[in-house]
Amino acid sequence: MVRMTEQDVLARIQDLVAQEHALRTKAGSGQLDPEQERARLAELEVALDQCWDLLRQRRARLDQGTDPDEAQANSAKQVEGYLQ
Repeated sequence: MVRMTEQDVLARIQDLVAQEHALRTKAGSGQLDPEQERARLAELEVALDQCWDLLRQRRARLDQGTDPDEAQANSAKQVEGYLQ
């Protein structure tokens, strides 16, 4: 597994948000089927949740005085199941 720095995670978040905006623009102009839009938005939301989770882990490790590079991305199932 490739370790991501905080800057890497933030860059990934920015990329995912840009993809989300582009997707919404395409959907708004009728270039994308609503079902395709929903499916892709769901994928982007999960990926964003994973990135935010990893960023929180890294920052928590820093606050605890441990190595933030030891943080690992959690699975989509785990991240999406936090509130269930």
